[in-house]
Amino acid sequence: MTPSVQLALLRHGPTAWNRSRRIQGLTDEPLDEAGRAHLDSWRLPDSWVARPWVTSPLRRCRETAAILARSHRHEGAIAVEPRLIEMSHGEWEGERLVDLRARLGQGMTALEDRGLDYRAPGGESPRDVQQRLRPWLREVAAARSDRLAIAHRGIMRALYAMAVGWDMTGKPPVKLRDDCLQLFVLASDGQPRVERLNVSLIPPADQGAAHP
Repeated sequence: MTPSVQLALLRHGPTAWNRSRRIQGLTDEPLDEAGRAHLDSWRLPDSWVARPWVTSPLRRCRETAAILARSHRHEGAIAVEPRLIEMSHGEWEGERLVDLRARLGQGMTALEDRGLDYRAPGGESPRDVQQRLRPWLREVAAARSDRLAIAHRGIMRALYAMAVGWDMTGKPPVKLRDDCLQLFVLASDGQPRVERLNVSLIPPADQGAAHP
């Protein structure tokens, strides 16, 4: 029997645009000072510290990976994988969803109701993201080597949708929470399935002050 390959996804730490609820997409925002300090509360499971790590090329993910590597004494190289970059939101990067909904009204509602085919002007759809993830997932499965991937909310939601067959209309079957690992198993063709979701990185004693 071919051994299963595990994939853990982790969203980057907070940025100033996260706090103001602005759409980041491909905009290369760094972690802010509070976001860097927030990573001090994260404790990865020991079993994931020594496995190979990979990160999106955007600065907020590379910074998250570097800070966690130092705090956890992860000594391996951290690969940069372009296909893990966040979903492009085109002309809407820097906007807030609440403002777009107020300005566009029913037009925005209809667009969001398209689920996997939602697309901001000049941007990508979640289906596009899935298409660029599939070859990478097949490569990881073929290498038979587990991965910890530091990525983005859009990447995590697109992969989760692949795993459970969610068309991304309405609320997800399970909300993917920040400060958590999302664990998947890859079949030999790269198809993901859920192993365990929302594995908290915040020790119970620290959870009251976890979210900045």
